[in-house]
Amino acid sequence: MQIYLNGQAQDTTCQNLLQLIQSLSLEGKRFAVEANEMIIVKSQLEHTPISDQDRIEIIQAVGGG
Repeated sequence: MQIYLNGQAQDTTCQNLLQLIQSLSLEGKRFAVEANEMIIVKSQLEHTPISDQDRIEIIQAVGGG
């Protein structure tokens, strides 16, 4: 299926947001997820399915010094 990840079309076989996070090697890092203009809390990533044409935004926290 095709999703829009941070505004870019991308094909994925992931069935839920947790699988997508794992495929992007973000598990264990600081990030926020929005799916179709709704913020998804981390505890719900596994229970939030991905559908064709979903718009997903992932914002990763970056530390600096």
